[in-house]
Amino acid sequence: MAARPPQSDDEEPDTIAFGIPVVEAHLDGADLSFPATDDEIVAALGNPDVPYDARGRSVPLDEALDRTGKDRFDSRRELLNELHPVLEELRTSGGTGLVDWLKSLLP
Repeated sequence: MAARPPQSDDEEPDTIAFGIPVVEAHLDGADLSFPATDDEIVAALGNPDVPYDARGRSVPLDEALDRTGKDRFDSRRELLNELHPVLEELRTSGGTGLVDWLKSLLP
């Protein structure tokens, strides 16, 4: 039994960005300088929803910032370092029920 060859289209496969790369993309396009408060960051970025897993579940940026326990960030790197464990915890604590398992099987 053989597998069908891939279709010969020139399109790149879709990729799903989530977590810190999404925050970095928002920061790249923002007029923001550090040090910055959480309110300044939210105002500059427009409080986007940040997807934290490949299924597209997301959290508003202001909520993720609140979960860091900090209200001021001295650098972009500090902001990303503080957000990483928050987004990772959300990703790993996601639903583990039967419905979530079945959804994970679907593309």
